[in-house]
Amino acid sequence: MLAYARFSLQCADVTHASTLAPPAVTHTAAGRAAPRAPRAATLGTALGLFALARLTGAAVLAATAWATGHRPLTLLGRSWDSRWYLGIAEHGYGRALHVPPDLVFSDLAFFPLYPAMVRAVTAVSPLSGGAAGLLVSWTAAAVAAAGLYALGAHLHGRAVAATLVLLWGLLPHSVVLSMAYTEPLLTAFAAWSLYAVRTGRWLWAGTLATLAGLARPNGFAVAAAVLVTAACEIGRQRGKVTHRLWTGAALAPLGWCAYVLWVGHRKGDLLGGYFEVQRRWGSRFDFGRGSLRVVRRLLLQGDRLVFPMALLIVAAAIVLYALLLADRAPLPLLVYSGVLLLITLGGSGFFASKPRFLLPAFPLLLPLARALVRTARARPWHAAVLACALAGLSFGYGAYLVVLADTPL
Repeated sequence: MLAYARFSLQCADVTHASTLAPPAVTHTAAGRAAPRAPRAATLGTALGLFALARLTGAAVLAATAWATGHRPLTLLGRSWDSRWYLGIAEHGYGRALHVPPDLVFSDLAFFPLYPAMVRAVTAVSPLSGGAAGLLVSWTAAAVAAAGLYALGAHLHGRAVAATLVLLWGLLPHSVVLSMAYTEPLLTAFAAWSLYAVRTGRWLWAGTLATLAGLARPNGFAVAAAVLVTAACEIGRQRGKVTHRLWTGAALAPLGWCAYVLWVGHRKGDLLGGYFEVQRRWGSRFDFGRGSLRVVRRLLLQGDRLVFPMALLIVAAAIVLYALLLADRAPLPLLVYSGVLLLITLGGSGFFASKPRFLLPAFPLLLPLARALVRTARARPWHAAVLACALAGLSFGYGAYLVVLADTPL
């Protein structure tokens, strides 16, 4: 992490007068514009720091696992929801687990894109399901990190972009990015869809939003961002927009809607079937009443470390969203993060999983990334100490969550 301080200083020089604006350019003697630093080199550094963070976290987890008699690859590839996804990849849909008195855990709650990709990898390679799941997740995490960098550089310059990627890799629940889970996949589609919206590539934005909607239930947040931004653009242009915008907006919700309707058809209730499946899991949108009951219990009775930490992370997410609003972030980022936050706060059940549900809400980290870049320029050692502290929390808590906590992620 000490390399981060040197990198931050380099980025501060690169972005000239302000790291919070897109990087300036210089001019050659012939008058041609030339970038002040190669974008590919900065992207490579950012991805290298992200990879270093996640590999170190995996090493800490592996050491903890071996010390307690567990197999680290099994923990990473076949924990909790991973088993459901791998079961779908191997056998298709149709499994249900009845838990008295009235819960029914059906695999129809899990969206199909990730298990389909795992199945495709196992079909063309000798990898097992768990290994294929890890390969898909790790690849998606790298693509997501590149998307975060592209969007961050477009909005605020390369220094903030690289810091955004690093912060995303050092969140307390970033261990999930190293597991056979779907959050990396959703984040990859979300980041590049939002980037496409910001750069006017509406067909790409809609297509990626469709894929995000097939990856996770909260993938609808990407479609919402595309639709709201498209509607505002149509209004601003008084309807005189390219057909690509209309097509992209029409594509955006198709993935999510298609799976929800397919489950509804299979359950005999076209519009309500999927939500009944979620309700039987003990998960439904109740405008936060279930979350408030958990918070009340935590405040009055206390609980294991996982639940207070989840409460702290959710509270921090609310503050960060307020800061994002105060910074007047672009509309698609506000809509995307707001919908993810609303789903997380308003949903009941699985309170300990709420920080994981917020992992794809990377725009919430933009205010922190901007502040950390300012700190790195003025007091680089302070930034280095902060990065080390975040790393220690991420690595230690991640190992605790996966190896020791025995609580659903």
